[in-house]
Amino acid sequence: MVSGGTYGTEEIVHGAGYGRAILILLLTPLLWSLPTAFMIGELSSALPFEGGYYAWVRRAMGNFWGFQEAWLSLVASIFDMAIYPTLFVAYLTRVFPWFQENHRGVLVALGVVVVCAALNIAGVKVVSTTSLWLFFLLSAPFAAIFVLAPFKLGALAHAVTKPTTSNVDILGGLLICMWNYMGWDNASTIAAEVERPQRTYPRAMLWAVVIVALSYVLPFAAMWVTGLQASAWETGAWADIAGLMGGPLLRIALVVGGMMSGFGMFNALVMSYSRLPLAMAQDGMLPKVFAKLHPKSRAPWVAIIALAIGWGLALNIGFERLVTLDIMIYGASLTLEFVALIVLRVREPELKRPFRVPGGWFGAIAVGIPPTLLLGFAIVNGEHESVLGMNAFWFALILMGAGVVAYAINYALKPAGWTQREPKPGMAA
Repeated sequence: MVSGGTYGTEEIVHGAGYGRAILILLLTPLLWSLPTAFMIGELSSALPFEGGYYAWVRRAMGNFWGFQEAWLSLVASIFDMAIYPTLFVAYLTRVFPWFQENHRGVLVALGVVVVCAALNIAGVKVVSTTSLWLFFLLSAPFAAIFVLAPFKLGALAHAVTKPTTSNVDILGGLLICMWNYMGWDNASTIAAEVERPQRTYPRAMLWAVVIVALSYVLPFAAMWVTGLQASAWETGAWADIAGLMGGPLLRIALVVGGMMSGFGMFNALVMSYSRLPLAMAQDGMLPKVFAKLHPKSRAPWVAIIALAIGWGLALNIGFERLVTLDIMIYGASLTLEFVALIVLRVREPELKRPFRVPGGWFGAIAVGIPPTLLLGFAIVNGEHESVLGMNAFWFALILMGAGVVAYAINYALKPAGWTQREPKPGMAA
């Protein structure tokens, strides 16, 4: 699954309306997801290092930019990971509105963080949300909505729905769409392992984009023909809409699916994100305590606990603001990766690359242009969001700038520099 899957897409329709939402859902993966997957496919196949992203940037542009890549990735992960427990609560409250009162919802979300952190530290294996059968299971309620829609043509034009509190506009809808199409880097790390990667990998990514885009577009197209007003949509609204289409059983099935999606995605990403501070500590970029492993599970337990504290602190920011901050800061780190792609082509032309971005030099440069332009929308939207009483754009800029300060402190404490990154065992650089 990509980010939250179809769960969490509701605000796209609220902000853009049905027609433009479907157009955004069709164009975004071509301009945002595929270029990112191609870029990471080349870098991960050429430099299969533990800790990935920052190791690529560091090798291409040196310690300073490598540190900034690591800092930006860590900060972005704080807001990205807080989104999944927020979605968990958004669907839970559709059945149990009691959790909306006071700070009960935040406490539930915090419970998700604590449970998943504990599961990962203990080494308990939970079924991955990337498994094919679970993808179909979580998509089943939306398939039911699609099948039932022809029997309700125009029937929901005057349907009474729960009043929404969303103020997302078309720009906010675009950012939520971009977030829903994040996660392709997980697939791109296998670019070097497939047979004939130069031919097979792009085709596989194109088919994956088609499948994911259809899983987003078809349920919205189905609801469009029912006449349901676009203003009825907000995060978690799929549950109420499922009830209108198929009764309480379909409503409960979708709520359970939304909660499973939020919990499963969060749990699966805990270990993935904890690898970055682990690798940084092994390089001397962070204190050695972050490299401590659990004696039984071998999980980086100190890194997981430290990150979990950050995830918990971000839970009360709100879904839309979390997405805006995530896209802005993640986008800055992504831009560094696109620059690293070009710099490595210049500095290390003989580096073995089982997969290359198609199109030679033109392709390597052009592939970074659409995602970078899309990030401009995140900056514009950040001007209209407020976090802790300040403009969200400036809040994000302060967090990014703190990376420069952190580097200066790190350099002052360790002027001799860091250790060199080594390829993963069994893989050649």
